[in-house]
Amino acid sequence: MSADQQKYLKKIKIEKFLILVIQIMIVLIFVFLWEYCSNHEIINSFIYSSPTKIIATLKELIVTNNLLPHILCTLKEVVISFLGGIFLGLIISLLLYEFKFLSKVCEPFLVTLNSLPKVALGPVIIIIAGANLKSIIMMALLINLIVTIMNFYNGFINIDDNKQLLMKTFNASKLQTLKYLVIPGSLNTIISSLKINISMTLIGVIMGEFLVSKQGVGYLIIYGTQIFNMNLVMAGIVILVIMSIILYKMVLLFEKKYCKN
Repeated sequence: MSADQQKYLKKIKIEKFLILVIQIMIVLIFVFLWEYCSNHEIINSFIYSSPTKIIATLKELIVTNNLLPHILCTLKEVVISFLGGIFLGLIISLLLYEFKFLSKVCEPFLVTLNSLPKVALGPVIIIIAGANLKSIIMMALLINLIVTIMNFYNGFINIDDNKQLLMKTFNASKLQTLKYLVIPGSLNTIISSLKINISMTLIGVIMGEFLVSKQGVGYLIIYGTQIFNMNLVMAGIVILVIMSIILYKMVLLFEKKYCKN
């Protein structure tokens, strides 16, 4: 490795370190100001709580074993909905890609469903599936599935025409074209869709828990509002922030492993 290359890599490392330091400082300053304003009654501590009260609430939940079961419940719902959305989205988008007539028929319906506020269908979902885990998963699927289908499909149709023509000249079957060209060629689009999908899934799960759940982080938040315990509400929000960061980082690790671009 040349001296210029080493200098360039060192510059990148320093830049990444500085970005991380600045991000941590922003969080620390925000937490400090929040605590200061709450303690000196600049903001209403009953409504906005404070970092120390949130930590105390989380500690109490851990001691009473009321935190981990809720987190695991929400994580289970997110994983099921996320994987289900990927599987169904991939199958449906491949069908739309293979059958152009079908895609033209379905396109306006997909756009309409994508713009429809899914929470409005909550009562219908509860009546159909019942006030249980199925309703939460259906709500999350409604939110993430349409976006997944549209993103996957756009990735498939944007494959280079010359590459597709090359596959035809080698007499490749449709399955071989999908396996060796379409899906690998759309991998960056698929993973970009997963980044959106994981956040949309978490939103759908929490919305579902608001409506029907008796367990989960969403239930903690809605229960806290019902009893006017804003410390519990804020603690639930903090947990969701941490969960969303971890889930997003997991998708980034997947991208780093499988996308070499």
